Amino acid sequence: MGLWSFWSFSLLAFVLLCPFHSKFLAQAEISSPRANDRFYRVEVMQLDAPVTLKSVEGKASVQDDNCTKVLNAFETEGVGALKSKNGKQVGIETQSGLRNETSIGIETAPNYRSRLDIPDKKYGNISEDNQRRPTANMSSKKKAKRSVGPTYSGNVDRSISGEAQSRERFLETVQGASNSRAEYRRSGEEARGSNPRQSEPHLDTSTFALSGDSAHNQAMVHWSGHNSSVILILTKLSDFNLGAVTESSLWRSSDYGSTYTKLNDKVGSRTVLSYLYVCPTNKQKIMMLSDPEVESAVLISSDEGASFEKHPINFNILSLLFHPAQENWILAYSHDSKLYSSMDFGRKWQLVHDNVMPGRFYWAVMGLDKESDVVHIETRIAKGRAEYVKCRAQRCTEGNRQYLFPGYVDTNSLVVQDEYVFTQVTKSGRASYFVSYMRESFKQMKLPKYCLPKDMHIISTDEKQVFAAVQEWNQNNTYSLYISDSPGVYFTLSLENLRTNRGPAGNLLVDFYKVEGINGMYLANKLVDNHIKTFITYNKGQTWALLPAPAADVAGNNLHCILPFCSLHLHLEMTENPYTSGPITSKKSVPGIIVATGNIGTELSSTNLGMFITSDAGNSWRQIFDEEHNIWFLDNGGALLAVLHAATQIRHLWISLDEGKKWDRHSFSSAPLYVDGVLMEPESDNHIITFFGHFSHRSEWQLIKIDYKGLFSRRCMEGDYQTWHLHNKGELCVMGEKQIFMKRRPGNRCMLVQDYSRIYSSEPCLCTTYDFECDYGWERQADGKCSPAFWFNPNGAAKSCSTSQSFLNSTGYRKVLSNNCKEAGRNVYSPRRQACRPRPPRGLRLSTSHGELSATVGSNVTFMVYLDDGDSLRTSIQLDFGDGIKITYANLSRTDDGIMHIYRTTGIYRVTASAENSQGSDSSTLFLHITSPVERVYLSAPIVAIRGKEANLTAVVWPSHTRTLTFFWWFDNSSEPIITLEGSISYTFQREGKNKVTVQVASGSTVMQDSKVITVKEFFRSLLLSFSPALDEHNPDIPEWREDIGRVVRTALSQVSGVPGDQLLVSLYPGLPTTAELFILPDEHTSSEHKRGSEEALETISDIFVTALNQGLIQFELKADTRIIVYMTQQTLAPLVDSNSIHSGSAMLMLLTVVFVGLAAFFIYKFKRKIPWIHVQTEDRHEKEPEVISTVGQNDNMSKVKLSEFPSPKELMAKDLEARSRGSHLISSPSPAQPCSCSPCSFC
Repeated sequence: MGLWSFWSFSLLAFVLLCPFHSKFLAQAEISSPRANDRFYRVEVMQLDAPVTLKSVEGKASVQDDNCTKVLNAFETEGVGALKSKNGKQVGIETQSGLRNETSIGIETAPNYRSRLDIPDKKYGNISEDNQRRPTANMSSKKKAKRSVGPTYSGNVDRSISGEAQSRERFLETVQGASNSRAEYRRSGEEARGSNPRQSEPHLDTSTFALSGDSAHNQAMVHWSGHNSSVILILTKLSDFNLGAVTESSLWRSSDYGSTYTKLNDKVGSRTVLSYLYVCPTNKQKIMMLSDPEVESAVLISSDEGASFEKHPINFNILSLLFHPAQENWILAYSHDSKLYSSMDFGRKWQLVHDNVMPGRFYWAVMGLDKESDVVHIETRIAKGRAEYVKCRAQRCTEGNRQYLFPGYVDTNSLVVQDEYVFTQVTKSGRASYFVSYMRESFKQMKLPKYCLPKDMHIISTDEKQVFAAVQEWNQNNTYSLYISDSPGVYFTLSLENLRTNRGPAGNLLVDFYKVEGINGMYLANKLVDNHIKTFITYNKGQTWALLPAPAADVAGNNLHCILPFCSLHLHLEMTENPYTSGPITSKKSVPGIIVATGNIGTELSSTNLGMFITSDAGNSWRQIFDEEHNIWFLDNGGALLAVLHAATQIRHLWISLDEGKKWDRHSFSSAPLYVDGVLMEPESDNHIITFFGHFSHRSEWQLIKIDYKGLFSRRCMEGDYQTWHLHNKGELCVMGEKQIFMKRRPGNRCMLVQDYSRIYSSEPCLCTTYDFECDYGWERQADGKCSPAFWFNPNGAAKSCSTSQSFLNSTGYRKVLSNNCKEAGRNVYSPRRQACRPRPPRGLRLSTSHGELSATVGSNVTFMVYLDDGDSLRTSIQLDFGDGIKITYANLSRTDDGIMHIYRTTGIYRVTASAENSQGSDSSTLFLHITSPVERVYLSAPIVAIRGKEANLTAVVWPSHTRTLTFFWWFDNSSEPIITLEGSISYTFQREGKNKVTVQVASGSTVMQDSKVITVKEFFRSLLLSFSPALDEHNPDIPEWREDIGRVVRTALSQVSGVPGDQLLVSLYPGLPTTAELFILPDEHTSSEHKRGSEEALETISDIFVTALNQGLIQFELKADTRIIVYMTQQTLAPLVDSNSIHSGSAMLMLLTVVFVGLAAFFIYKFKRKIPWIHVQTEDRHEKEPEVISTVGQNDNMSKVKLSEFPSPKELMAKDLEARSRGSHLISSPSPAQPCSCSPCSFC
């Protein structure tokens, strides 16, 4: 019996894990929510955050045609992603599930002002996640920590703890008595009984419970596609407190979900998987990442997960970007801001570039970039500054990099999207926006002159045209909608005061929506007299109108809502949660049908919401529900699915086959289910829907597969379709043509053919004013006509005159892109060709390419020349660069791309542009500062100065500059600096004591400084010192070393003489050979009455130092085997200086004495061989040469003399007095070990 029970339990456990699932072309990560969510909001990101240039598709499809990434992780209060057409991941911040109340937001940097934002391909302003995570992930209501038994391979269920066993089991209610069965199948609606007739509409459902991993609170699901029956499910236990995945299980089904096999043994029983990626161009190729907390590796499969290869990596992957065409090419962004590339699907990786901004890297756009392996990168240079780098993925060395934008750009500003490359540069607090079209040179985006944008966000780049939301200088909470020409340079106003909000991360939310399937049709919410109202346009923003409200509500009651006092208002927020439909949806395959959440009244409200539908492209509306629902299109748009948007459990869904006129209720589960999401394969013919949810907060994940093919009886034939005319309030010409569409007759239970043509016929119309938008510099008037703005001169210079005798002059109108109208007879709106008239040049303007008036020496400076008016064909242009070089052009067209010049030396240059023709001339001048970076500043100043006498201070700058530096001199506690353009200044100190002097040198935005402390006294004594040559070998010539050596010498002098150290200062001079100056200061405690005695004391101390220095008694040990002797080299010409004028006679006497002594010394030297009683020893004098650096020195082999062996100060003084009494007699003969050097003031 025991053995039989064991096998019975094993069999039941096996049945539990054998569900039926259809294949889906999608991948998602699911977990249940923690809070209600009404709808998800589409966010337009600022440029501080990573963005993609594609906008919303208008539907919550799981995958677009050319997407390159799998759905991102929807973790609780975390980040997720949705694939976009260009392969960029769209980051979503959400608490997911149908019941969530938290709006989706794209993660952004906190600084969002003045940032260019680029959306996803379709409208709605989707931005790319910073980390581009691979899958959509919902957090479960289940607790993060649950009792979990040991993990087993195969289909064996994990053991359940007592707590888990005691939980309420809704699954048992569903499965009845057979509680070991994991799959639950049922057909039809409960009210119809268990065996409905096959002719009646019905749904086939089956349920599979992920009972083997009940503790896991996240699941990631991947459907391989149309031609595959493989489903992969990755479940994992994510600890939100730790921010890590602690457990994972990988399941694989090869029969559309009927049975699953656990693959933990194949990937490694101890391997913890964190993310799953699928190659967008070959869905058989799978890449999985292991959790970096355990190991850093990638697991690769080329057979839809049947087998895996594990490859260790030495970096942590934060995001992946697959190539849009090459299935093996991948870019990986690491945690330390490095970008890697792999050309063999992750087996080997190579570093592309470091310091890469997150989300600011892009593969080549096919057809635009010459090489398919080109990578566009934004690299950070400094805070707030970056560079745009273009290189090849496997050859991105410095020599192979291209810098396509001249100069630095703002960080988080590079976007490469379709034909456009956008970037931003902020200078002097004002942002400028630049665009490159078709990979040509960058041009500044031109808005109306006095728009003065504070912020700009790109909404869309569809149809080779840019839609931008711009916050003008006088707007605070609203933005204006601007539309560009094809190159994206010249913008005109379309709609003012768009409603916007800021998401949780500070990113912008714009209420602007493109209707799918109808060319030129958009919806927008606008602020009008402090009320938000919904407007619609049929001509790409040329005219806007309010939405008409339904005549009756869902119950049939008349509403009496009359325009313009009352209208219909819709919520236009887009969702990037793939499990919900969002508040508004339309589909290209069913043009004219829009389903949206909204209200009726004077303004948009968040209360009394209902669901509304239009079948004629917004001309009339009907209310279909009085509560919020999520609504999807089924059968290529032929049917509608509605699920109540509720925080409670549900078990029913609603389906309509007649454009929402009639709704049939169907039960998809016999027990109420918390629905976390709904997934379906877009544009497919398998008619499969999958519901994700759980029966209770502690139950397992439930995957309910619904096959709705039973709703239809056959495929649609020719007679099942009818036609309808697109119109705008009765006007049949929309976007310049009359269009007739086809659609299935409402109520027919036939399946739509996926590729049938929706447009039955199209006929062009004659052009009207509203088929054109106002050209740049022109504004729309009340009568619909365009007239020049007050700041615009329509008769300005036409540069086309430079290539011909005539030019196309704008009439003020620019044809709306994709408008198909035809002009009859005389073209009223198109540009007119006019002859170029001779005109003198007027309004000549000269600037640099980025408006800067400074540049670094040796860099390319690009000058731009503009002419407002004049005969540009016959006007010559001369540019004088100010450095002796001039250049002349025959006409203005030669300067279109700018004039480049390189300055080789620093300075301020007068640059002059002159324009001249037979009619007259004009000129323009700018002053350009050419600088080089300041590397080092040294303040050369005496460390001792005389009170009341000028002291010379000099700032020495490396490298040397000419007229481009500003010097700021700060003295002590002065509140204002002395500003000079020269590096020298004379200053008189009036206060005795220590005075601090600081000089700051400004070069452009760079400021460097140096400081010195100057001791100010009435008088002082100084001696010049030199050192043993060995010291030069150890002189690094830096201030710190000089200060330390000066301190050591001062200590030695104080020890020898007994003079207090605060009366001595030793200052070493820069350069080689090493020299210094000794300053002997008067005692601070000496009163003014004893000034004369203090001077005599300084004289005595000076004589003592002269004797000690000449006898080599001042020494110090530099290293263990290196001893340095200090010598006296020369005495200053004015050893005693006083500010008192009565000492001028003494100074003259001293000068004469010095001259006399000098002559006597020369006489003795000249005739020393003839005077036997005179013996003089000389030494080499080391003169100061600050700028000459010698690397060769001599070893000092003199015997060491300890300071304890030095004569005491009393002995030195006694010897000095004895020498003075003997007059000029020789005191002693110095020993060879201690040579004595003569000085002008004493003899040896």
